[in-house]
Amino acid sequence: MSAVFDGSPLKAMQNSHTHTAQTALSGQELSQEIKSFISGVDTVQGRKLSVREHARCAVRLLRSVPACRGAVLEHLRGVYDEHVSAFLHNLETEGDANSGVSSNLEDIIQEVHGVLSEFIRLNPRAWAPLVSAWAVDLLGQLSSKHAGRRVAPHSSSLNELLQLWMSCAATRSLMEAYSQCLAAMLAWCPDACVDALLDTSVQHSPHFDWVVAHIGSAFPGTIISRVLACGLKDFCSHGAKDQGLVVMGVEKGSRVPKIGSVVGILGHLAAHHSDSIRKELLRMFQESLSPSSPLSPTSSSTSWESSPQLRRAAVPFLLQLAAMSPNLFGAVSAELVELLRPPVLLQLQALLQGLPREELDNMLGLAVHLISQSPSGGARVLRFLADTATPASVIISGPTPSPHEGVREGCDRLLQMLLLHLHKLVYNRSDGVEGNPHHSVSFQPQTVIPFLEELQTHVGELCAETLRLERKRHLWLHQLLCLLSVYGGPSVATEALCQLLTQARNPEELALAWQLHTTLSSCMAGLIPAAVARCVAQIHTHTLGPRQLRQLLLNLAAAIQSQDEERRGAPGAQSTMAVQVGSAISGHLHDFGPLLLHSDPAVSHAAVRLLSVSPLPRTSSPAHLLLVSRAAVTHFFLALRRRVDVGNAGRDGGQAGEAVNCSVLLLSRFAAYSPLTLKAVLQQLVEGSLHKGNADLFGGQIADMSGAPVAAPSVSPDLGASLLDINCRFGTTVNFSGSVWSVFHAGVIGKGLKVRTDTPLPDPSWVIQNIQTLLAVIVQCCSSSGLNGSINGSRSPSDPDEPLPINAEAAKVIAVTLVENVCPDVANGELSWPPEEHARTTVERDIHIRRCFEAHPVLFALLQVVAAGRPALCYCSAVLRGLLATLLAHWEASREALSTDSPWHLQASCLLVSCMGEGQLLPPVLANVHEAFPHLTPFEVRLLLLAVWEYVRGNGPMPQKFVFSSEKGLFCRDFSRDGDVARYVAPIHSVLHKNIDRLGHLCWRFQL
Repeated sequence: MSAVFDGSPLKAMQNSHTHTAQTALSGQELSQEIKSFISGVDTVQGRKLSVREHARCAVRLLRSVPACRGAVLEHLRGVYDEHVSAFLHNLETEGDANSGVSSNLEDIIQEVHGVLSEFIRLNPRAWAPLVSAWAVDLLGQLSSKHAGRRVAPHSSSLNELLQLWMSCAATRSLMEAYSQCLAAMLAWCPDACVDALLDTSVQHSPHFDWVVAHIGSAFPGTIISRVLACGLKDFCSHGAKDQGLVVMGVEKGSRVPKIGSVVGILGHLAAHHSDSIRKELLRMFQESLSPSSPLSPTSSSTSWESSPQLRRAAVPFLLQLAAMSPNLFGAVSAELVELLRPPVLLQLQALLQGLPREELDNMLGLAVHLISQSPSGGARVLRFLADTATPASVIISGPTPSPHEGVREGCDRLLQMLLLHLHKLVYNRSDGVEGNPHHSVSFQPQTVIPFLEELQTHVGELCAETLRLERKRHLWLHQLLCLLSVYGGPSVATEALCQLLTQARNPEELALAWQLHTTLSSCMAGLIPAAVARCVAQIHTHTLGPRQLRQLLLNLAAAIQSQDEERRGAPGAQSTMAVQVGSAISGHLHDFGPLLLHSDPAVSHAAVRLLSVSPLPRTSSPAHLLLVSRAAVTHFFLALRRRVDVGNAGRDGGQAGEAVNCSVLLLSRFAAYSPLTLKAVLQQLVEGSLHKGNADLFGGQIADMSGAPVAAPSVSPDLGASLLDINCRFGTTVNFSGSVWSVFHAGVIGKGLKVRTDTPLPDPSWVIQNIQTLLAVIVQCCSSSGLNGSINGSRSPSDPDEPLPINAEAAKVIAVTLVENVCPDVANGELSWPPEEHARTTVERDIHIRRCFEAHPVLFALLQVVAAGRPALCYCSAVLRGLLATLLAHWEASREALSTDSPWHLQASCLLVSCMGEGQLLPPVLANVHEAFPHLTPFEVRLLLLAVWEYVRGNGPMPQKFVFSSEKGLFCRDFSRDGDVARYVAPIHSVLHKNIDRLGHLCWRFQL
């Protein structure tokens, strides 16, 4: 004992230890204390010392004779153990932890702690190494000895263990003493203190981990690196080949005892020192790849960086560490991907090339397991693997150079292993959804795959990457998309299919949607309707831009048109999907209808293309039908205007012409759907063609309420007339018959007649083309069987070149609509014609009708369609009568030498008689008189028109006079039942005889 005596600490302690009330012991007293301490007997009283008295004797010796410190500290081990045993016993018996033996020894422990603390403070170089080794060894012994007590938590529960031991005065005193020693030794000798801690950790692990975790919280920079280095050495000594066993469920401490402790310690420290742990793990990874120049300037000769074997084992060790602790893996995964640049990848490849095949396979399997269990950063890892594994020929440009071929093959293999592993996880889940959809999830909860869980929020990005169609890359991503859809269920599958339909830009990319549907259709029903419903939801919420919306509509149209493949004898998955897409689209007809009026012409074109090829629903509400029909008709006129604008601008009108054709097809199909849609389409087509916004498309002019063309404001002079003043003067001076408008429509009193301004006429070629298009769509609608097709002549003709007959009921709809728009005040019952003199009572109405025909040349074309659908022209009787009356008045008042001097009236007269003849309101002999009009004088034209008037007045245009002919499929009129036609032909013959030199070649046309 005297050999280790050191008087300087004792003297320093005695000089400064003024807080104690005891005086320095004499030599005799010291001798008695030493004898009592060694024998355990009171030398004065001759009795055995109690535990408390013996401990106090040891404390007195520790104060007075520091040379006795080894024996005293060894004796105090038993005191501390006694206190801990009593403390745990009281806890087990649910007693007070501060009572009994524990309370008798706690003051001794406090006194010991005070003495040691003072010694360490006064002379740390002499006392800190001794006390630190004693404290940490005693903590290890106490932790291991009492680990099996009932109140002691399991060794893996570091937080609970820490709370238990820090509530005990003995272990808390030891922990504080060690912390004081470590703080004192960090400046000059940290390795000795930390090595003692780690050596004890290895000896008493895992029961000692709570001590390391607590010390690490106080000194994270030192403990974290030392713990990792210790774990790496232990991992290397046990062999890296055991790493795969831990993942497969073997007890963590069975083959690799220390790595479990490392995980527990770092997991405890991660709560407050995650950044330090992350930096240290990344530092270890980087240093393991650069053997020539270690990154740590403070590494000593005993550090792991100096050992090539440890450096090679660092990467497998880090993988094993990440596999056992998801928190540690999550802390470094994000930055680790950023570190894996081509130079680092080459270093990693060089490091792994030297590993045995079995060990390398284990590492790849462990990496796959880590990726599949990664709760965050999965999308970034997937992008890194796909970019690195993609063949160099595909990578055309980018911020990073093409990877090395060996690196690329390694990532290729890793990605394929990941897909295979995910396939097994998805299709072998414990819930058994695929095998037994009625299985109760409450008994076997669904297995969660964190990697796929995170990718569910990146479905759109995954679809976009898949559609890039890069070699190999899109196959991997498409397979992953299928697995993600199966894992996520109908919601994810629907979103994936919706994204593919939205983002595909060509048939090759759209084919990926067919492949996805083919894969998923075996385990999911109703996928196509759900995907279309999701697309409709995106349209309603305006989440798609015009370009995306257009692409979605075009892809849906292409999907439906793929049914043609089946009709050509090539059935397949596409045709099956096309039928389902068409059925789903028909159920959302009212949702796609408003897109026909989209502000973007490209979107409206795509919408009409989709609706023109999609099947119509079997049943639909009238409100939806009327809504779509109005939108379709409005789009038709907009498409006509775009075609004109594009043609006038000199641009390629292919797309505009296709939009018109699709619109015509849509209207014809929609008209054939039901009588309601046929009537709505025809009414809106007639009304739209006469609307002031569309009149110029068909060569018309905007007319006012009287039917007179309206001049543009820029060319209409402001006459400055006051209507109130004019009415006052007008009412007191002259009393005109009729209304005020009979004078005012001609001009302003006192200012003369209205100035007829010449408005710019549209291009006649476009007018003719637009009228032909309008007539084509009307004829197609009228040729359908939407209204009583089985009885009114809508059957198909025997000659395929012969045009289909006009539906009589459809023509009646046009006739009624035409009359309502041209002359709204005409009653439906005005079919019979009065004498010609009676026309004087309807002068105003007749002038209005004539001006409407002047402003809208398309009216004659519409009359021709009505005339072809006999007997529908009968319902235009009032309009025909008003127009004929104004023509008779014109020819009677005309002083021109020839009828050709009034070109519009001549043309109107010819067209009127021709329509009446086509509609069989006139017999053939009278229906041909218009052929002679260009060769006659105005008076002679009036005579012939007057004969027409008289015939129609005598033989009223009644629909009852028409009989359906089953042979012709038309309604025909038997003129033999009417009166003698000869008396109406007499004026015609008189005119022929007078102009025999010019009309001789037409005489045969007027034979009875």
